[in-house]
This record gives sequence, structure tokens and C-alpha cells, in this order.
Amino acid sequence: MGTDDNRHTVRVGVFIPTQCQFLDAACIDIIGTMSHEYMAPLANVVPPSVAALAPAVKIHYIGSVQPGELIPMTSGAGVAATHHYADPEVAPGRLDVVLVPGPDPFAPFHEGPLEWLRRQGRTEGVDILSVCTGIFVCAEAGLIKGRNVCGPRGLQDVLRKKGYGEKALLGEKLRWIQDGNFWSSGGVTNGNDLVAAYCRASSHFPNPVVEIACEVTDVGDRAQEYGKGQSAFVITMIYNTFRAWLMGFGRKR
Repeated sequence: MGTDDNRHTVRVGVFIPTQCQFLDAACIDIIGTMSHEYMAPLANVVPPSVAALAPAVKIHYIGSVQPGELIPMTSGAGVAATHHYADPEVAPGRLDVVLVPGPDPFAPFHEGPLEWLRRQGRTEGVDILSVCTGIFVCAEAGLIKGRNVCGPRGLQDVLRKKGYGEKALLGEKLRWIQDGNFWSSGGVTNGNDLVAAYCRASSHFPNPVVEIACEVTDVGDRAQEYGKGQSAFVITMIYNTFRAWLMGFGRKR
């Protein structure tokens, strides 16, 4: 059991160099739920023996803006940056995990933040978790070259045409995949599945802590492989696009 003096601390950076999907970033709360800071006050829900095993978790929100400035998210939300990516406190070697939620995949990415991410990915002991279109940021930083990766189901062809040099794109089949220290998920809430799988595999989090946190947050029970095949996914998209066209046509008459 850990004590406050010797408790293991997991240092996590949520890296948002431009903006991101709110739901992509929200999966970080699963890791937050596994912290001693979260579990200790919940003695009526979390057994003290489990809370005692939980690590301390320090989460940093890292962007291209200055600390205190808002990093924009979808749905009118935003999060205050705790650090600019150039701050020494979040330099390579100072973090254990970097989570990259998905931005607009067609927006430009600047070299400064990309170099920071590139160096993080090459630092021993640092795990990179890419959620949804976060794969584009990671790809621009050169982190997917030679790797098996996911990314959103509907953007597999876009990724393929970019020529990032990945070993295989598996986003049409899998919700998440690990290749070395690089973990990537499919779209949006597949980030929840990714984080649950990562924490189960990581030495940072004792298994009883992970399993109770997954029960509390109701995540981690979906299969790695999609139940709906890619053909069914495409048919659903086409069918509802056609329905929307018909509805729009009817309104114009």
C-alpha cells in the first residue's frame, strides 16, 4: 500500500496544440478516476484498501497558448491551459503519458508543437495515447511510421492517401490498438475503450484500482473489434445522408 510520502505519481499531459473534440479529451477523466485524490474521499463507494493502492495522478493541459488561456473545444467548451508546450515542467522525460485528443484533421499543425510531441514519443518510458483524429497530429510528428494504428473509421482513406508510412491501418476493424509505446483509437468515445485497455496493461495502475474505476465510470466492457462491420458502417452513413437529402428537398418545395 502506498502512503502519501511514497505514493507512486503518474504524470499525464493532455496535448491540444490547436483545438479538439470535447468528448475526445473527456476520456482523461477515466485516468483521473483511478487517482488516490479521487478515490480516497469516496470511502462509501471505494474500499479503503483499493484507494490505498491508487497512485497520485497529476494531469497537465498542454497547448500552444499561455497558462491560464483557454484551449478551445467543440460545443463551446474550453479548458484552461496549465502549461505551454515549451514549459520545462512538461519537457520530454517529465511526463509518463501524453494523451492527444482529436482536432480538426484538416487544420494546419505547426512544427514547434509537432517537435515537442515527436520528442515525447521517442523518450523511453513515455506512452502516447492518440484518440480519434489525434492520429493526424501524431502522424505529422512521425509517430505512426512503421506502426499498426487505428484512427477514425470514416477517415481511413484520408490517412492512407497522406502517405504517413504506417505499417497497417486497422481503424475499420478495431476500436483501439497498441504498437509499442503508441496506442491509438478509433473515433471519439473509442478513446474510453483505449484508456481502459491502456490502464489495464500499464504498470502505473494496480489492477483492482483499474477494475473498480472502470465499473464506476461504466467503461472498458466493449470488445476491441467492432460488432458492426465496415460495410454496415458505410451503409448507415449513406442511408442517413440520403434521408437528409430527401428532408432538405422537401423543405425547399
